[in-house]
Amino acid sequence: MRARQLVTQVKRGFMRNYAVRIALSAALCCAGGLFQLYAQEIVTAERYLESVSQVYGGIKDYEARVAIRSGSSDMRGNLSFLSPSFLRIDFTDPAEQVIVFNGDLLTVYLPGQRAVLSQAVARRPGASMASAQGLNLLKRNYIPSFLSGPGPVPLDEGSEEQVIKLRLTRRSVSEGFREIILSVNPESRLIRRIEGRTIAEGTVRFDFAEVRTNLGIPEGRFIYDSPASAFMYNDFLFRDNE
Repeated sequence: MRARQLVTQVKRGFMRNYAVRIALSAALCCAGGLFQLYAQEIVTAERYLESVSQVYGGIKDYEARVAIRSGSSDMRGNLSFLSPSFLRIDFTDPAEQVIVFNGDLLTVYLPGQRAVLSQAVARRPGASMASAQGLNLLKRNYIPSFLSGPGPVPLDEGSEEQVIKLRLTRRSVSEGFREIILSVNPESRLIRRIEGRTIAEGTVRFDFAEVRTNLGIPEGRFIYDSPASAFMYNDFLFRDNE
């Protein structure tokens, strides 16, 4: 009888321990799975900005409607971009105004003054931040953080359009913008809006809509033929006032 009772107790103890081990193993597996899932969901601002940069790294060219607000001034037009740094904006407001940049020369046509302004420049216009090269410069010169967390938020207060917002803070005082806010489409990872705060506390905003990528845009689109009746002003940024 004692031998039978001892065997029964050993079996019960083993089953209890075995059940505990199974339960513990299951708990550890679940905890590990939850940890892995949680780790996968953690996306730092640096990693998110890198993912946006990778998307633009695969874009050779694009077209978009662009709206530009500088202070209280609003402009609208159609933008063409060709990698690495070709940019053209044909404005609808103000009508017929044109900005063309071929990587070395900036050309601006002002129809109201019948004037063509040209300037050799080393730095790209702000709209080219929406490019692989522009994003690489931002990663190098600015510190990214999420404006209000890694989840989507309304583009504007009350807006139904959702974006991921990144705040970029300059690393040195040599940068022209103190702070830049990037609003990114969470599905396409394309930039929806760029907002910059200048060292003079002014604001500049670029809105991009109806973006179409990799269209095979030719370089010839970025050659500007000046109107024959226009006055030419070269190196206009350094001309003395007349």
